[in-house]
Amino acid sequence: MPESPALAAPPALRTVDFDFALPERLIAQQPARPRDAARLLLVRPDGPEDRLIQDLPGLLGPGDVLVVNDTRVIPARLHARRGEAVLEILLNRAEGGGTWQALVRNARRLRPGDTLAIEGAPDLAPRVVDRLADGTVRLDFGPDQAVLAAALERAGEIPLPPYIARPEGPRPEDREDYQAIFASRPGAVAAPTASLHFTDRLLAAIEARGVRRATVTLHVGAGTFLPLRGDDPRAHRLHAEWGEVTPEAADLINAARPEGGRIIAIGTTALRLLETAAQGVEDPLRPVRPFRGLTDIFLLPGHRFRAADALLTNFHLPKSTLFMLVCAFAGTARMQAAYRHAIGEDYRFYSYGDASLLFRAEDPAP
Repeated sequence: MPESPALAAPPALRTVDFDFALPERLIAQQPARPRDAARLLLVRPDGPEDRLIQDLPGLLGPGDVLVVNDTRVIPARLHARRGEAVLEILLNRAEGGGTWQALVRNARRLRPGDTLAIEGAPDLAPRVVDRLADGTVRLDFGPDQAVLAAALERAGEIPLPPYIARPEGPRPEDREDYQAIFASRPGAVAAPTASLHFTDRLLAAIEARGVRRATVTLHVGAGTFLPLRGDDPRAHRLHAEWGEVTPEAADLINAARPEGGRIIAIGTTALRLLETAAQGVEDPLRPVRPFRGLTDIFLLPGHRFRAADALLTNFHLPKSTLFMLVCAFAGTARMQAAYRHAIGEDYRFYSYGDASLLFRAEDPAP
């Protein structure tokens, strides 16, 4: 007797199945100028279509709701010393009261109670609280958030991904280039990069089409830079990130489908937050509820998406959690074909690269 679909085992997943050959020359080292001059790959069920970001308004319609992430990247990379030991600190997530979780290079040298000297910010002396099982370090910067914010602006660096080559450190223009037009709530250590393509001109054209915009917040953490290790992606754990979907944003998102519109996530961060806010909601027409807190949701093939009909996202790296996410959303075979096309047509990859517009697969199986 055939196994009931409700009882069927989830599809086997292997990290190697999400690998592909990506020429290093296609990893963008600077953004398109102007931002909306980037290319856009429209990924349809019948095959990919080459477009431009400037074509996006014509692909949207009245009643559609764009969901954008308003997180703002902070200069989260600091250089420090503990005695003779040289350290590099990448802030990850604020815990409140002046305490942050951070990734620290040479963390094995640290002990609880150690005080660190921050280069370029002598008034900042974080104390090591403890080291956590996931390898992060808890640092206490003191209760005065204004002191920390000023020190970060003075001594911190914009934490560009390691794939963007800056041997001498980030360039001055990276502080603006790596910040989205929607950025308003400080707290991220990585940009929601799909949003980097938007300009005032593009937003005006989108609004003229009768498209509305809902704003949510997900403070992207340092874990987004961590590689996926091991043969089974399900064994990977994402670092928790803080997010919020306000009641007002939830109402606007939930109005889309009843009015014949679509919910369009601008970036994987918005999509992950939407799917978090959809957990436990039974109404497919009104799929999200207000949410405020931490999420470590990991979206893999086999996940049934509930809260977005389309996704605008950049091109991601081989064997990355984000490539797995887009395969989950649009279908693995479809995305593998789309990426082969993108590589063959010299699309630019990753944070400063081009974008793709994906539509949710009817069947999420890989």
